[in-house]
Amino acid sequence: MSDTITRGEDVTSDLDKKTEPASSLSRSYADSDRISARRIVQPLQQFLHTEASGGIVLVLAAAVALIWANGPFAESYHAFVDHHITIDLGFLVLDESVEHWINDLLMAVFFFVAGLEIKRELVHGDLKDPRRAALPIAAAFGGMIIPALLYVGINLGGEGANGWGIPMATDIAFAVGILALVGKRAPASLRVFLLTLAIVDDIGAILVIAVFYTSSLNFGWLGAAALAVVAIVVLQRLKVYAIVPYVLLAAFLWLAVFESGVHATIAGVILGLLTPAFPLHPPSAVLGLIHDRLTRLRSRPEDGVADETEQNELENIAVVSRDAVSPLRIWEHRLHPWSAFVILPLFALANAGVELSGDSFGALLTDPVPLGVIVGLVLGKPLGVMAASFLVIRSGVAKLPRGVGWLEMAGVGLLAGVGFTVSIFISGLAFSDPVLVDEAKVGILAASITAGILGYTALAARKTTA
Repeated sequence: MSDTITRGEDVTSDLDKKTEPASSLSRSYADSDRISARRIVQPLQQFLHTEASGGIVLVLAAAVALIWANGPFAESYHAFVDHHITIDLGFLVLDESVEHWINDLLMAVFFFVAGLEIKRELVHGDLKDPRRAALPIAAAFGGMIIPALLYVGINLGGEGANGWGIPMATDIAFAVGILALVGKRAPASLRVFLLTLAIVDDIGAILVIAVFYTSSLNFGWLGAAALAVVAIVVLQRLKVYAIVPYVLLAAFLWLAVFESGVHATIAGVILGLLTPAFPLHPPSAVLGLIHDRLTRLRSRPEDGVADETEQNELENIAVVSRDAVSPLRIWEHRLHPWSAFVILPLFALANAGVELSGDSFGALLTDPVPLGVIVGLVLGKPLGVMAASFLVIRSGVAKLPRGVGWLEMAGVGLLAGVGFTVSIFISGLAFSDPVLVDEAKVGILAASITAGILGYTALAARKTTA
């Protein structure tokens, strides 16, 4: 290890001798001093890199959907989401509405990113250490079981009983976004706890979708999906690094899962969990190779112009540097912006456009489906999170994160009650009756807003971080 560090320092030394100051590098338009760049592009970049940005964009998309569906252009909204797009593959014809293409195909990419996050936490994060993971895992289970039980208690024997999975979900983007708005008043350890809890919650939601909200199975297509998984594993063992075979197999896996009766988004989760979490080359080997190539570059006469040989060397350095980063990290960083700022807003736009009226608001506390959702998310989530946490702490298995008290745990429990994305997603799987789906969505919107406001208020009550 010491040799690796020394060689790394040599690389830095070579760079200092060979390269010009960073100020001499040409700047892109976005980094320039032009008025449009400074007033529009740079503030936009800063906003997109804040933790709250994904949640804010999601709120805006949901607001647009609600205004569109309840305004004078409501017909055009329904024409948009109900418009059918047909894809003829020759051996199979896929005919789905825009809403279902978003829910089945684009959301598979969202769940692929979720699968990558889950694997990262299992291999490198808090879920790797059972003792550190005990508290958020217990809190997540409590935050899933209690809301489901409360919902069942309200809807037992009714036509909405199958929606028990709706209040189990937590929307990571919203929850983390609200916590970011709290700022320094929330300890850093609280963010780690909330992220781990939400990821475990994602695992639970995925299992619920796969096991309980799956229609009749087609075992032929299920077998085809299994063969696609085996093929991906074999390619990885053979050290095939070309991207094209994996893209083709991923597309076939999605199609096979879609046709099997299991919800198509599960294909995304499977692909995420299959993605390698370690790089092709160890960092020490890459540092040594970069050192050798930089040494060769340094020995060439300096004329201020990169000739073909120098450009080849620099290109090789870029390639080998990329091979020192795990595929999991590469794909998570590439797809996360698309998931947060394109796919989820499109999902909200296509699914949050429920018709609101005085009757729908009045039904929130009288009809069992929206009432069950609200009670489950606003009351059941914090109750489950705190009860389960209390039990594992009292038993000595875990302890509260540093600087976190029970007020903060209550706040996090409320933020976990912001179900939105996955709750809306499950509502479409739980009910075939559009009336029940809309009732559930109204309940989800009301519960998520209420839980978010209460959670923010509880966390903002503390003056400083401990």
